[in-house]
Amino acid sequence: MAEREADRSVSHTVRAQLALRDLVLSGRLRPGERISELQAVEITGVSRTPVRMALVRLEEEGLLEAIPSGGFMVKAFSERDILDSIELRGTLEGLAARFAAERGVSSRDLEPLKECLNEIDGLVRQDSISVEAFSSYVALNARFHALLTELSRSPPLIRQIDRASALPFASPSGFVMAQSALPEARQILLIAQDHHRVVVDAIENREGARAEAIMREHARLAARNLRLALRNRTHLDLLPALALVTAG
Repeated sequence: MAEREADRSVSHTVRAQLALRDLVLSGRLRPGERISELQAVEITGVSRTPVRMALVRLEEEGLLEAIPSGGFMVKAFSERDILDSIELRGTLEGLAARFAAERGVSSRDLEPLKECLNEIDGLVRQDSISVEAFSSYVALNARFHALLTELSRSPPLIRQIDRASALPFASPSGFVMAQSALPEARQILLIAQDHHRVVVDAIENREGARAEAIMREHARLAARNLRLALRNRTHLDLLPALALVTAG
């Protein structure tokens, strides 16, 4: 009975966390806007204890900031904060790729990665890449990064990568949708896909240093996407959360 109650509490916390995160990243809660526990309860339909835990988790993710007088405030993010988070994620993913290469992986282990790459190829080879294709790319790209991380066979490292990827805008596909409206969009996807293929080749050939360097460089494409997106804010409908980002 107690175990079922605990599971239900965790489920409610996650539900509230996802709902509140979506409000922030969709732009419906603006930078500097205050949100109280009572408001969060009304918005999510979840009781106060799970909501309180959800708010604390979002503070840990960096989306909210606790206010001394009570409640939380939606944070704004500097460009430098996000670039640092992307660099951190890339460093950790580079280590995962090096571990995978040095520890060795079987052909069977690499099959899901190669299948994922083939699906991405089908998208990036299109002459004109639609917003729908970019949406599909986001899902496939997330899958590729998750599969590669698992090949490290390092649970502590995988946990840290998950934490780094949860930082605001630091995930591998954080700016892909905003990128879709840019003239450079297809070129960046082709470069990213080339990185994907080269890192798989390096892992297969047990070239740890090469695999690590490629993944660190790969993360810097996300930094490039950020800069391009911030220079071209005319398509905020594709990534409303850009309104949270300030220069500097």
